[in-house]
Amino acid sequence: MFYYVLKYVLLGPLLRLLFRPRIEGLEHVPDEGAAIVAGNHLSFSDHFLMPAILRRRITFLAKAEYFTGPGLKGRLTAAFFRSVGQIPVDRSGRGAGRAAIEEGLKVLGRDELLGIYPEGTRSHDGRLYRGRTGVAVMALRSKAPVVPCAMVGTFELQPPGRKLPKIGRVTIRFGEPLDFSRFAGMQDDRTVLRAVTDEIMYAIMNLSGQEYVDLYAPDAKAAQAAAREKDDGSGPVSGSTAT
Repeated sequence: MFYYVLKYVLLGPLLRLLFRPRIEGLEHVPDEGAAIVAGNHLSFSDHFLMPAILRRRITFLAKAEYFTGPGLKGRLTAAFFRSVGQIPVDRSGRGAGRAAIEEGLKVLGRDELLGIYPEGTRSHDGRLYRGRTGVAVMALRSKAPVVPCAMVGTFELQPPGRKLPKIGRVTIRFGEPLDFSRFAGMQDDRTVLRAVTDEIMYAIMNLSGQEYVDLYAPDAKAAQAAAREKDDGSGPVSGSTAT
């Protein structure tokens, strides 16, 4: 109930006023039945903007940290994400990926919309990074279509580290649903899972116009940080022993 109060009364109208979202391809999102909406992830604002413009309710797999923050702010954040039906997913440990997949399949099993960011995290520099194969597993096991989605402009309004977004216009663009029925029964084949995931990421790239980097975002971020340390001369002294 609170989901719809936020969407139509409290948060949705405010977001439309501040960001004036330009919506393209909304007809590609099915009006009923299970479907996966797979998008790029540029900003914290993405969590709210896409649900605000969709005709149907969408459930995202949200990182568990949103539900476990300390203090009053942490409690309010957790209460908000729970109230809008988002599912906490613990991304630590070897079983984290399997747990996320099972939670996503439950949503799809109820013929609902599941939202997922295949990159697994927000882009730190506005580029599009390699997708995790969990989206492919869920698509093949559920037989649900995958609707690619691109958020355009949200990075410029609220890049990582900025608490409050600037006011400006964004574009939310949906592509034609991707059907992977040709891979039925092959959800345990790693080569197939990578091919399906790459096809989804390619569709997102075409919609967003982002530069694509064939690395996982955390690995790329770590490599960039190491390169900056080397250039600044702030890395470990040659010959020292790491502890």
